[in-house]
Amino acid sequence: MSMNREPEFLPYRWELLVWLWLAFVFNQADRQVFGTVLPQLTADLGLTAVEAGLVASVFTAALALTVPFAGYAGDCWDRKRIVVGSLFAWSAATMLTGFGPSLAYLLVVRSVATGAGEAFYAPSANSLIAQYHQETRARAMAIHQTALYAGVVGSGFVAGWIADHYGWRMSFWLFGACGIALAGLLAWRLRPEPVRTRGKGPALRTVLASVVARPTVWLLAFAFGCMVFVNVGYLTWMPTFLHERFAISLASAGFSSMFYHHAAAMAGVVVGGHLSDRLAAARPGRRLDLQAAALWLGAPFLFLLGAEVAPALVYFALAGFGLFRGIYDAGIYASLFEVIEPRFHSSAAGLVIAFAFLIGAVAPLALGAAKQYLGLSAGLSSLALVYAGGGSSILLASRRFFAADYQTVHHQVMECRE
Repeated sequence: MSMNREPEFLPYRWELLVWLWLAFVFNQADRQVFGTVLPQLTADLGLTAVEAGLVASVFTAALALTVPFAGYAGDCWDRKRIVVGSLFAWSAATMLTGFGPSLAYLLVVRSVATGAGEAFYAPSANSLIAQYHQETRARAMAIHQTALYAGVVGSGFVAGWIADHYGWRMSFWLFGACGIALAGLLAWRLRPEPVRTRGKGPALRTVLASVVARPTVWLLAFAFGCMVFVNVGYLTWMPTFLHERFAISLASAGFSSMFYHHAAAMAGVVVGGHLSDRLAAARPGRRLDLQAAALWLGAPFLFLLGAEVAPALVYFALAGFGLFRGIYDAGIYASLFEVIEPRFHSSAAGLVIAFAFLIGAVAPLALGAAKQYLGLSAGLSSLALVYAGGGSSILLASRRFFAADYQTVHHQVMECRE
């Protein structure tokens, strides 16, 4: 039954994207506050580099262990409520982090509570975008992905400036409070979902059987894990690297470490989303080829990050790394959803995110150990090998398994429609 609605200035599928974009901005901004204020935080609480890395690693592990449940929940219940609840939960935990007196407190509030709260956002949000955007799926997801870059860059500068002037605790308090306010706006503006079977989502055994049976899914997940490993390590330690290497302020280090990379990534993800949809129109597997090429082309710039070079070359390397990272990012979920039935999108996204973030959880601790024993320069340069491995994984999926997995899903979707 259709319902009469007032004329809309902006079609709901695009208004939805606007609100999810803002939520994703704070998802990434709140996450990056820790890395930006890390030098001041470690000095205040007396943490070693390994202990600081442990906080970020446990955060990533908590997110990874929680996100499969979050993904399954998104296939069972109203995803609007999940998105709003997730935003409120991680924002409240971010605010509480500002009261942190010790490593143990940070591990509980910053790592576990914040990580678990954030876990519920991505599967439901990306599944909602896929539901409302068909022909424009990669482009809509690419636009959504730009929020990641905007959030990290904004947090890198703003949190650093606040820490320089008012202390690291104020950064957590303000970002958390703004996120809570935004959760109220989303609760008001997002519509309840169309008719869904509440509480009667697909059987977990059916979801697992569908995902495990697709080699393409796991090769894409491994490549995603390589990207997350590089990204989490970079986000955690790059501000500290610039602060110590070039003796610049926290605000300058936070801004420079994030701006050049994410400004280029924003351009890359827009180009990547457009190219991905155009290439997939001719042959869906070309989405994967584009992603593989992006990781390989980004690897040399990662190697340059840790080289003994002038600041201008470091910023150039950050931009090159960002450009190809953005092209890769545009196809993460669009490629995955090519080999997963729509009814399993949220659950599959949760499982893949979990797998990837379990790999990525090792990065902050590994780079913290590298900083303490070998030097952070060597640790950053070694990330190039991880990127190259991810690109090879995607190419293997494209050449060996994608066609069969894609055809299987296509036939199953046709049967369900009949």
